[in-house]
Amino acid sequence: TWKWVVGPMFLYLCERLVRFWRSQQKVVITKVVIHPFKTIELQMMKKGFKMEVGQYIFVKCPAVSKLEWHPFTLTSAPEEDYFSIHVRIVGDWTEGLFNACGCDKQEFQEAWKLPKIAVDGPFGTASEDVFSYETVMLVGAGIGVTPFASVLKSVWYKYCHDATNLKLKKIYFYWLCRDTHAFEWFADLLQSLEAQMQEKNNAEFLSYNIYLTGWDESQATHFAVHHEEEKDVITGLKQKTLYGRPNWENEFKTIASQHPGSRIGVFLCGPEGLADTLNKQSISNSEADPRGVHFIFNKENF
Repeated sequence: TWKWVVGPMFLYLCERLVRFWRSQQKVVITKVVIHPFKTIELQMMKKGFKMEVGQYIFVKCPAVSKLEWHPFTLTSAPEEDYFSIHVRIVGDWTEGLFNACGCDKQEFQEAWKLPKIAVDGPFGTASEDVFSYETVMLVGAGIGVTPFASVLKSVWYKYCHDATNLKLKKIYFYWLCRDTHAFEWFADLLQSLEAQMQEKNNAEFLSYNIYLTGWDESQATHFAVHHEEEKDVITGLKQKTLYGRPNWENEFKTIASQHPGSRIGVFLCGPEGLADTLNKQSISNSEADPRGVHFIFNKENF
C-alpha cells in the first residue's frame, strides 16, 4: 500500500512547493477599475508572466484571507503589457477584496495603499484552441463571458497588425445575461471590434447575438419604442439585443448550412444545463460523413 501512497503524496508535495514559490513572486496591481453591476477589474504585472487566450489564474489576497486561493479567468489579451481579471462581488471573499482595494471609498486611492496579491498560474483551458478552427461558436452566460473577452481582444490586436496569417475566419458570439447592467462593462470591447471590422471591410467576420433573458413588460415597451434607432439602446451596438433564450437547434442548423464540410469549434463558459444542451446539439448536427460538417464541443466552468 505504501508504494501506491508515496507516489501521489510526492507529486502533491511538489505541486504545493511550486505554488508556494509562485506565491512569493512579486505582483504589482497597476490599476483597479470599477465597472457596473458590482464588477471590478484588476490590472496587474508580474515578471516573466506569459499567457494565452482563455487561460485562468489562482489569486490569493492575504489582506482578506491568508489561505484562500480563488480561480479567475484572464480577460486581457497576450498582446497587452499587463494581465487582468474581472471580479464580480458575490460573496465574503470578493467583498473583502472590493474593500481592500478601496473600491468602497469615494476618494482616489494611491497605488501603495493597494493590497498585496499572490498569483499562481496561468493554467490552460479549452478556449486556447479557438485559433485552431476557421469557424467558432463562442457562448458565454453572465460573467462566463470573461474568457471570450480575452479571445476577442486578441482577435482585435491581430486585425490591427496583420490578419493574413489568422486561420480563424468567422466568429459566432452568443452572450446570455439576465439584466441590462451586465452589458455595460463589455459593450465597449464589442463596439471597438465592430468599428475595427468595418474599417477593414470585413464586417461579416464577427456575428454576435446578445440575449437578455430576464426582462419585464415595461422594459420591453421601452425597447420596442426605440427599436428603429440605428444603435441598440442598451449596448450602443448596431446589432439589436434579443430577448428570451436562443433556439439552439435553429442556430446550429443555420451555421451548419453556411459552413458545409468544415470543423466548427463550439466553446462554452456557463452552467451545466446549457453545456448539456450544446453538447447534444453538437452531436445531433454533426454529419456521419467525415467530409461533412462537424461541431466540436468544448466547455469550461468553475
